[in-house]
Amino acid sequence: MALPSPHSDGEGFRETLIAGGFVSARNRAAARVSARGWTSVYHRPRAAQIPNILPNTMSVAELKRRRTFAVISHPDAGKTTLTEKLLLFSGAIQIAGTVKGRKSNRYATSDWMEIEKQRGISVASSVMQFEYGDAVINLLDTPGHEDFSEDTYRVLTAVDAAVMVIDGANGVEAQTLKLLEVCRSRRTPIVTFINKLDREVRAPLDLLDEIEQHLGVSAVPFTWPIGMGKEFQGVYDVTRDQVRVFRAGQDTAGGAVETLSSPNDEEGERRFGFAWKKAKEEIDLICAATPSFDREAFLAGQQSPVLFGSAINNFGVKEILDALVELAPPPSMRMAVQRPVQPDEAKFTGVVFKVQANMDLAHRDRVAFIRVCSGRFERGMALKVTRSGKTFRANNVVTFLSQRRETVSEAYPGDIIGIPNHGTLSLGDTLTEGEMLQFVGLPFFAPEIFQTVEVVDPMRAKQLGEALKQLGEEGAIQVFRPAHGGSIILGAVGQLQFEVVSHRLSAEYKVDVRIMPARYRMSRWVTCSDPSELRRFTDAYAARMALDAANAPTYLASHISEIEVAQKAWPNIVFNELREHSGAPFKKNM
Repeated sequence: MALPSPHSDGEGFRETLIAGGFVSARNRAAARVSARGWTSVYHRPRAAQIPNILPNTMSVAELKRRRTFAVISHPDAGKTTLTEKLLLFSGAIQIAGTVKGRKSNRYATSDWMEIEKQRGISVASSVMQFEYGDAVINLLDTPGHEDFSEDTYRVLTAVDAAVMVIDGANGVEAQTLKLLEVCRSRRTPIVTFINKLDREVRAPLDLLDEIEQHLGVSAVPFTWPIGMGKEFQGVYDVTRDQVRVFRAGQDTAGGAVETLSSPNDEEGERRFGFAWKKAKEEIDLICAATPSFDREAFLAGQQSPVLFGSAINNFGVKEILDALVELAPPPSMRMAVQRPVQPDEAKFTGVVFKVQANMDLAHRDRVAFIRVCSGRFERGMALKVTRSGKTFRANNVVTFLSQRRETVSEAYPGDIIGIPNHGTLSLGDTLTEGEMLQFVGLPFFAPEIFQTVEVVDPMRAKQLGEALKQLGEEGAIQVFRPAHGGSIILGAVGQLQFEVVSHRLSAEYKVDVRIMPARYRMSRWVTCSDPSELRRFTDAYAARMALDAANAPTYLASHISEIEVAQKAWPNIVFNELREHSGAPFKKNM
C-alpha cells in the first residue's frame, strides 16, 4: 500500500528541494576521475544551500550540519552490528558489543531491553545522537523482525535518509522489500550497504541486478569487492580510484586502513592474484553500464549508492558515514494538515513519533521521542500540545545514546529529543509555540492477530490496566477494551509482539498474565459523518465493538464476510484499515 509522503506538498519533492535551494541542477559539476580508460560514476555535490530566513538565535550552519537517518534491514542481515560500528567509528563508543557474543556479557549499545539481550535481536527502535567531523548525526536503529514493522514505520517518518543493509549471501529478502516500499512511498533517500563480504556471498553483479529488479531503484556502486569469503581482500573505491585492503578486527576502530592509490594491473595481480583480475573486469563492466550518480535522483529515492564491506570486521563502515554526511539531505519540509512546515522557520515545531516506557526501570519513566521539525528548541520554553490544547514548560529534556541520556539545552531541526512525562504526550502529538498544527503521516495499522489477556493474580488487576495503558500508548501492542465488558483484547501484526509484551509485563511491571487466542481475526475503525448514526451502529453491534487506546470505536470480526455484511447494511458507516494517532481515519491524500 503506497502511503503519502509528508515531504511532499503536492508539487513534488524534487521541485521543493530545488526551489528551497537544497539542490541545484546547475551545480552538479562532474568530478569524474579517469583511470585506465574508464570513468568513475561519482559527482561531488556542492553543499546544500538553505534560505537565510532563520531567526537570529538559530545558525544556518547548525541546520546544515544535521543528518538524521535510520538503519533498516531484514532480520540477521547485520543491521544492529552496523549500527554499533557506526557509533564506534564516530568515537561515540570505544568498544563494540557483539550482538550474539553473550558469553562476554557485552551487548549491542542499541539493544538495551533485557529481552533483546537474551535473544540477540532488536525489538524496539533506539535513538542515538553523536558528532562525526563537522556533522551532527541522529541515528535510529530499527527492529528488523517483521512483527515490529509498525515501530519501524514510525521511525521512518522521523528520518531524512536511510541505510539499507543487505546480507550478501541472501540478497534482497522479504522484509527488505516491505521497508523499501515504505521508503519509496515517502521518497526517502537510501544508501545501500551489502554486508558480510568476509563470508561466501552471491556474485556482486547478481546482487546489483536484484536490487534494481526487486527494489525498483538504480544501484550505483561506490565501491567494489575484491574477492569474497576467505579470499576477500578489500574493495576498490570507484569514486577515488584506490583500493582499501581488508584486515579483520571486531571490537575497536583500530588504526588506519591500508590504501593503494591508482594501482596498475601488474601491481594489483601481484598483490591480490586472480581476485584482482576478476574485480577489474567487473569494474570495467559496471562503469560502462551504470548511470552516473545524480544527487537529485538520490534525493528523490530513485538512485541508491552501493557500498560493500563487513560490518563485523569494521570494514566499509567509515565510508557509509562519509557518504551520509556528504550526500544525505539536511532536514527538509514536513507536511501538516494546515500547511507545509519548513525547517528554517523561526518558530519551534516538533512531532512525537515514538513513546517508550520503562527505559529506566528504577524510575518507571515514560519518554516521548520528538523529531524537531522547525525552529530552535530551548530548554524551559513553553510548548503547546495541539491535540489537547495544554501548554507545559520543557525543563527536563534529554538526548540519547540508546538507553543513556544527557540533558539538552538546545536542539535544531532534524534532532531527536526526549521529554519524560506521565501521559501528557502521545504518539503523533504535535508540539508548537502556540500555532495549531497537526503533522500527518503516522498511521496505525489494523492488527492481524488477536489474543485475550488475563491477570494471574486478581490483586494485580489495577497494575495490569495501567501497564497495558502505557504499552498501548507506546505502540508496542494495540489494546482493545470490549464495549460489553470482559477480557481485554490485544491486537498485533505478529506473534512475537505478544511474547515481548508478556515478558515486559512480567519484568517491568511485575504482572504475570495468561495470553490466549481470541475469536476475532480482523478489525476496522468505524467512522461516520453523522454521530447519531454511528451511535446506532455501535449499539446494534455492541457485542463486536471495542475502544482502542485512543478511544476510537473499533469493529471486531472473525471473517471478512462479517465486515462486508455490515458495510452493506450500514452504507454510511466507513470501515477504516488505518487511523491517525488521534483516532481519526488516516487521510491518504493529505
